[in-house]
Amino acid sequence: MATDKYDVVIVGAGPVGLMLSTCLARWGYKIKHIDNRSEPTATGRADGIQPRSLDLLRNMGLKRKIMEYEPAKVYEVAFWDPSAQGIHRTGTWASCPKFIDARHPFTTLLHQGMIERVFIEDMEKHGTHVQRPWTITGFKNDGADPVYPVEVKLAHVDGTLSETVRAKYLFSGEGARSFVRDQLKIGIKYKDPISNVWGVMDGVVRTNFPDIKMKCTIHSDAGSIMVIPRENNMVRLYIQIASSSEPDFNPRKTATAEDVQQKAKDILKPYTISWDRVEWFSVYPIGQGIAERYTLDERVFMGGDACHTHSPKAGQGMNTAFLDAVNLAWKIHHVESGFAPRSLLSTYESERKLIAENLLDFDARYAKLFSARLPSAGEVAGASTSSTDAEENEFIKTFKASCEFTSGYGVAYNPNTINWGPSHPAQHPLILSYEKGTTLRTGRTLIPATVTRVVDANVVHLEQEIPLNGSYRVYIFAGNPSTTHTALRDLAMHMATPSSFFATFLKYADTGVDRYHEKHNPHTGFLSLCTVFNAPRSAIEIDDMLPDVFARYRDHVYADDVWDQRVPDAKAAAHAKMGLDEEKGGVVVVRPDGYVGVVVRLEEGPGTCEALDMYFGAVTGRKMGGERAAL
Repeated sequence: MATDKYDVVIVGAGPVGLMLSTCLARWGYKIKHIDNRSEPTATGRADGIQPRSLDLLRNMGLKRKIMEYEPAKVYEVAFWDPSAQGIHRTGTWASCPKFIDARHPFTTLLHQGMIERVFIEDMEKHGTHVQRPWTITGFKNDGADPVYPVEVKLAHVDGTLSETVRAKYLFSGEGARSFVRDQLKIGIKYKDPISNVWGVMDGVVRTNFPDIKMKCTIHSDAGSIMVIPRENNMVRLYIQIASSSEPDFNPRKTATAEDVQQKAKDILKPYTISWDRVEWFSVYPIGQGIAERYTLDERVFMGGDACHTHSPKAGQGMNTAFLDAVNLAWKIHHVESGFAPRSLLSTYESERKLIAENLLDFDARYAKLFSARLPSAGEVAGASTSSTDAEENEFIKTFKASCEFTSGYGVAYNPNTINWGPSHPAQHPLILSYEKGTTLRTGRTLIPATVTRVVDANVVHLEQEIPLNGSYRVYIFAGNPSTTHTALRDLAMHMATPSSFFATFLKYADTGVDRYHEKHNPHTGFLSLCTVFNAPRSAIEIDDMLPDVFARYRDHVYADDVWDQRVPDAKAAAHAKMGLDEEKGGVVVVRPDGYVGVVVRLEEGPGTCEALDMYFGAVTGRKMGGERAAL
């Protein structure tokens, strides 16, 4: 009997596996997706979607589905510390402060099962289903089939059924107890030994605690607690059960739900709390660990909790998993589409492992401070009687300093072939670097900008206009039309040469298919083009002002005519926010996952296209440019 063959086998239907499956299913890949649970997550587990992740979900068209569940939204965090009477509020701080330019300056809170359902529905629309309850029993990259080199053995969890399939790739999203990781003998490096044990409880409560609808960090003489509001009138409490500072500390200490409830009551005094019902309860030790490798052969990959474990209180686990998956998804897509060499896949581990290491460093500091003993009630009472401006303790200082990281906007990838830097193979005088012609930093997300779409006069968010479709996004900030007319014509002319970054992949367009209504990728799946003029919408005539190649993307022509409070004196706010010359503009290349790849000055002559050819030549592993354009 013939062996079934798949592009990707995905093991585990948590956030990382579902995000990877959703992306690849949309892009037409054949996927075998299994999970060892008979049903999706019913209660508990991860619950926080950070602002950057909400941007990503919106870019996928899934944010509205998430919001239909009416999640709690956390705009502020309240801090409570010991006082003579028990605890008192010492201050509040924005969850996503104003210095972060965020479209959604809040954390969205709802249980993981609801989030999973949104992904599963989308996957099923695109022909991919999660096979339950099945598990992986073995695998090997034996190369017996050069196109599908990985053999994967699967079985029903009750042992009654089994099958062997072949795949181009195998992905483990199994969580912390990963069979794939164990078989590969990839070790977990622990940053710190387990130093704290926590209980987590979801439920509906009755309380006179005034901030029960807020996210709170509470320290008292009786211990520490974190309050997280949830959907459907629920609240999640993280309660410290044991600490290594205690003489009889036991990292395997456990507790009943009643023990944890009593502990919460003691910590919250002088306020009272009782439970109408408990939805979910668990006890877990905190240990910060990271896998030594994410792949050994760039055929078998891991992501999410299989690669990094940490405390859940900073709300990063699911968000980091989402970005692991998107990072890998577009790279597999570009390799399999012929847009990039296989070496692109090596950047998955180097980029995502760095982010996980940064997360674990932050999480260790955060968890240590959260579990630390703070001044006693008597000490606070004595120190605070004559002062209204108490000095911020280290926990609050760490929280404030880390807001950019916890919101997701602090993710910064190092220079490599896809993120331009001083040692990048593409070196051209028109390439701009941070604070030298642009405020954009390669390896970081595009700065948000609001513009007016010319074809329908809709005011839109530029960074959301091209969906997560696996394409590079090339934003041509075209400055003043009277200034840049020749530069735009020259860029279009040089892009028409057969070996340019644009023309190289035109043969991958769907020939013979009517593409009149295709607004994002009319020419090629490799990239999409946007043009942004420093001019009022009423003054822009697309066919008169743009060469044909740019005019074809008429749904992506914009007027930079919307005022922005962050650059109040700018005439073209989007140009100004990118740090580009408002008259002369520039070109910004953004990776398919939303991170800036390179920024190039827009000038008359061949230079702008040459610089883009050099960058994309390095990205794709092809020689680009060097030919004369034919008029």
